[in-house]
Amino acid sequence: MLFWGGRIVQNLTDYYLCTELAQGKHTGPAEGIVGKMTAAIIEARDLVKRFDSFTAVDHISFAVPKGVIFGFLGPNGAGKTTTIRMLTTGLMPSAGRLVIAGHDPVKEPLLVRRAFGIVFQDPSLDGELTASENMELHGVLYRVPRPERRERVGALLRFVGLWERRDDYVKRFSGGMRRRLEIARALQHRPRILFLDEPTAGLDPQTRNQIWEFIRGLCRDEQVTVFFTTHYMEEAERVADRIAIIDHGRIVAEGTAAALRQQTGGRTLEDAFIALTGHSIREAAAAPIDRMRMMRRVWLGRR
Repeated sequence: MLFWGGRIVQNLTDYYLCTELAQGKHTGPAEGIVGKMTAAIIEARDLVKRFDSFTAVDHISFAVPKGVIFGFLGPNGAGKTTTIRMLTTGLMPSAGRLVIAGHDPVKEPLLVRRAFGIVFQDPSLDGELTASENMELHGVLYRVPRPERRERVGALLRFVGLWERRDDYVKRFSGGMRRRLEIARALQHRPRILFLDEPTAGLDPQTRNQIWEFIRGLCRDEQVTVFFTTHYMEEAERVADRIAIIDHGRIVAEGTAAALRQQTGGRTLEDAFIALTGHSIREAAAAPIDRMRMMRRVWLGRR
């Protein structure tokens, strides 16, 4: 991945042309060169996270262009969740640089938090509240003005097909309905980025397909950049514009699903994934209570 002026450059030739252009050494038309660059809304450069002597994320670099669906894949314990926590201000990087929607998560955490919405793997809705009340609470926490909040709640609940159930308690919703509500809630403050941590885990195939149709629709209609993790390789192959694969804290491959298949000679993305990460079974990810303990240590400053 090459960067020039905060943008992704498609190849080495364009990188040198852009450098010469900036130095006044290139006298040809600039439009063709600059037009080949794509603005990145998420950038990580040489990102590192250590926990005492253990390096969970080991000098990774990647960039996510605006408006794409980006799959971040890896086995259990590969560094996915740690990376997302750094991207979303939950963990302080040990080294390296991050830029999220033009802001530094370390120096400008509040501005970064306003730029993204997040849907966690574990349920985070209040089952004793209605769908509208869950949405309303989120809008209040993000200080969305009341007139805009009410309008936004209605529009998003219609978008995810839950308007007719707006006054029902969430504890009566199916898993798929709750997931759709969580996505709607995460979009209420008009974020530019949506982080999805295994958004379809535990759902049946029909519901999974429906969720991804909603996600593709919001990417198209709301111009939201989507950064997601999943263990369903067929989902990533079908919906992701670009994919990065992380293993043992390092990015081992990045590109389109087709490019990764070609790189490894695999017939499917799952074949490519196994070729790049091996056949060994990894330990399961931390349980929800362990993640809660980790977040408590973060907010208490024990990083």
